Amino acid sequence: MTRSPKEEIEALRAELTRHERLYYVSDSPEISDGEFDALMNRLKALEAAHPELASDDSPTRRVGGERSNTFAPVPHRIPMLSLDNCYSSDEFKEWYTRVEKGLKGEPFELVVEAKIDGLSCSIEYEKGRLARASTRGDGETGEDVTLNVRTIRSVPLKLDLSSPPKAFEARGEVYMDKKDFEGLREAALEAGVEPFVNPRNAAAGSLRQKDPAVTAARKLRFIVHSYGYLDGMVEPDSHWEYLNICRGLGYNISTIGSRPCRSAGEVLAVYAEYAEKRFALPYEIDGLVIKVDSFRQRALLGFTSKSPRWAIAFKYPAQQATTTVKNVAFSVGRTGAITPVAELEPVKCGGVTISSATLHNFDEIARLGLKVGDRVVIERAGEVIPKVVKVATGGRTGAEKEIKPPKACPSCGAEVFKDEEEVAFRCVNPSCPVQFKRALLHFASRDAMNIEGFGESSTEQLVDKGLVKGFPDIYRLKKEDLLDLELFKDKKADNLLGQIAKSKEQPLSRLIYALGIRHIGEKNARVLAQHFRTMDAFVKAGLEELAKIPDIGPVIAEAVIEFFKADATRGMVAELGRLGLRLDEPERATGGKLEGKTFVFTGELKQLTRDEAQAKVRELGGKETSSVSAKTSYVVVGADPGSKFAKAQKLGVPVLSEEEFLKLVS
Repeated sequence: MTRSPKEEIEALRAELTRHERLYYVSDSPEISDGEFDALMNRLKALEAAHPELASDDSPTRRVGGERSNTFAPVPHRIPMLSLDNCYSSDEFKEWYTRVEKGLKGEPFELVVEAKIDGLSCSIEYEKGRLARASTRGDGETGEDVTLNVRTIRSVPLKLDLSSPPKAFEARGEVYMDKKDFEGLREAALEAGVEPFVNPRNAAAGSLRQKDPAVTAARKLRFIVHSYGYLDGMVEPDSHWEYLNICRGLGYNISTIGSRPCRSAGEVLAVYAEYAEKRFALPYEIDGLVIKVDSFRQRALLGFTSKSPRWAIAFKYPAQQATTTVKNVAFSVGRTGAITPVAELEPVKCGGVTISSATLHNFDEIARLGLKVGDRVVIERAGEVIPKVVKVATGGRTGAEKEIKPPKACPSCGAEVFKDEEEVAFRCVNPSCPVQFKRALLHFASRDAMNIEGFGESSTEQLVDKGLVKGFPDIYRLKKEDLLDLELFKDKKADNLLGQIAKSKEQPLSRLIYALGIRHIGEKNARVLAQHFRTMDAFVKAGLEELAKIPDIGPVIAEAVIEFFKADATRGMVAELGRLGLRLDEPERATGGKLEGKTFVFTGELKQLTRDEAQAKVRELGGKETSSVSAKTSYVVVGADPGSKFAKAQKLGVPVLSEEEFLKLVS
């Protein structure tokens, strides 16, 4: 049935509004940017052909997404407008011609910037100090994310000026580097939680956290790309001058050229150069942003209701291709999480040949409705990680096969386990060879058994040569075993053996953490060790007893029971005891000068690590916790403190500097 122009316009408006909410408010887009732009362009064309159907509430008249109510609203002093897009050299030349006409033949220069795929953010300073940060929101009003932005290390907290302006606003993009996104995604998959789809969604989700500590751990970055306002200082005449001011203040800037471009041809040359170079950039870009450099000429060109006439986003084509799923294999991570991977008929996509793509988890397979033998659309998510985004079900022959989760680990054959509240299937055999190398590195890490010198190179060789097949084998190593490895000489071998022997004296809490039981971090390991006192009592503990322990609860209790369920695991722990490892926890210090005192740490300490400071508290009979309450004895504040500092002030909890803390514990 053919729809009338009015019906199609209304349907497109409703669909675009839904996708805008998914993208800007929920951070969970269902379609690619290219598909969204195609819908928007179709609506623009229909509205242009039928001006009598125009409406102020159309997505074509709107600057950006709706404002979430999670954070306090912040009105923008100057609206944060979005940009028009173009996708070809012809479209870019049309825009360039419009600029020429708008300036009546007056010569002009253009600045070319990378269009980083992140979240737009305004950062405001008062008298040189960071006062407020907000998201773009709907362009007129954003969300207050000041505490979270303060955790981004590429954002100066103070302007490096002897006489700072009364007010200054920098606008730019909060984003996440590809390598940091990969680490975050890998950790999510191993923990059995749904990973972010791409770095843009990871940046948006991380910036809008209620707890700034979570944001701080996500390694967000900020890059300046736009002028906001300046009060109390001579204003720059051009965008290039403004970017260099920001560079001098310590900001990263978005430009990818060494100077402004003087013609359309120069811009097209940069666009062609970065068509391939962009894949080697540390961050994702989906195009370039081209801006008239002179602020005076920008004022002459002006704005439409939605966008500036003096700028345009010159996007690259979507990196997608169609191919066939030949098979689905399963990979195993450190914690045993099993990830399905599609084996594909090799196909060119984004300049490289793709033969495999991640499927994330079995819930994603069900959502896609994917079968082996299906024709699928793949996309280089973030222009790096291939993934399946769509199944072409219309081309099925009936020979396609269902994809079922494995019943046994593809590496070791052990039973596969799935928690009802998680999406990941797991191998729970701690000696599983594929996950063992990474588990071994965790076991030897500084915060676990602290075996200095037990790094990636020695771990790879020891496991590959069959010298270490489980944690107990570390303590059976002989000097001749180490001398057989590359780069190991007498002194290095003696040092590592000395560190291994020293690690036997680590308390039970360190060993519990080293075992790599899911959901158990350093703090929970100490809680468990203090409660049970011995490894034997811990191994024999029942679900009910574990769940009742403060700070443990049912999720961790289930993980402990599942971990010790295997005979091999219990045997491994017993063997560690026979090899001389300490299997008990020393009594907490009593009568110490800090007995009965509770400490919370926030910010970066200079003279001690956070772990060292917390250890000093425990040595003197005190306790450290992660949250501030009226019962907290002291909050120790380092550089760039988070929300815990503000909460301590609000509750009247005594605050100590690092120097004051050191005097207290000396």
